[in-house]
Order: sequence, then structure tokens, then C-alpha cells
Amino acid sequence: MTHIILPKHKIMRPEPIRLGGVFHGQLIRDGKVIDEWETHNLVVNQGLDSILGVYFTGVTPITSWYLAPFTGNYTPVATDTASTIVSNATECTAYTSTTRVAYSGVEGSQQCTNSASPAVFTFNASATIYGAFLTSASTKSSTSGTLFAAAQFSTAKSVASNDQLSLTYTFSAASS
Repeated sequence: MTHIILPKHKIMRPEPIRLGGVFHGQLIRDGKVIDEWETHNLVVNQGLDSILGVYFTGVTPITSWYLAPFTGNYTPVATDTASTIVSNATECTAYTSTTRVAYSGVEGSQQCTNSASPAVFTFNASATIYGAFLTSASTKSSTSGTLFAAAQFSTAKSVASNDQLSLTYTFSAASS
């Protein structure tokens, strides 16, 4: 009879890393903030794969990100991608910028945020905004690039022509 002797190892459970983001929005009409809210987002699989690819397998980093609002009453899911979010969520293009609005994030202390330079959308038509997403393609309605995150706001936001939507996105990472 053969006996196998295994060394005694202390099995360590991995400590979780918490990754997540928050959209902070302000609806501005005639220069006055008429609504303000925060909504936690979903970092989609495509966004998580992007992080892993850049840090562990040599994928080229994405250096430009863009925010876009959507008008569909849609709850984003982990399998949404840049090629599906536009139609799934019905991207809103009724704002004056010719492209999606750039995300100008600054990194510091386990977070990245554009709070110093929020993305501002000035609407040129009435719309109902249900949420927003963060993607790497600048062209409105583009289905190329990488989708990082998306969120449906807790309540829909009715905007009129000349209203502004100011969006801040903060992404945080922490080890517990």
C-alpha cells in the first residue's frame, strides 16, 4: 500500500477587491440646479476585460473615454458591450455637442473622477433621460470601441431644449 504525504499548507482565501463607480448628475435649467442625484453603476464584462487585458496581458490602454446619456427605460446588464448599448438603451443624441462628451478623469487615492471637469450636455430638444454610459468611442451612436460602465438612474429625468445635464463619473478601487 502506497501512502501519499502532502505538506501542510495554510490555505488562504483571496481578499476581495471592490471595483465600482458612481454617476453624479445635476439637471440645470436657466442656470439653476433643479435636480441632483447619484447612481451606482454596473462595470460591464467588456470593461472588466479591458482592465485585466491592460494590466496582465499587454493590451493597449484606452486613453480617451466619453459619456453618453440614454433615453430607453433600460437596466444595463453585464453582457452589454459598445456594440449593443446604443440600441439596448437607446442612446440620446439630442444635445449640441457634435460628439459624445469627453470624460476628463484624474486619478488619485484609489479613484478616478472627472469632478473637476464634469461632462456637460446641452440639450437641443426635449427628452427623457433614463441613464448614462461610459465608452471609448467619441462618435454619437457609435457601436465600436469598449463599453466600460452604464447605469439607469433611479428616476427618469425630463429635459427641455437648452437644459444642461452635468455628469460626473467616479470609479473607485479598494482592497478589503
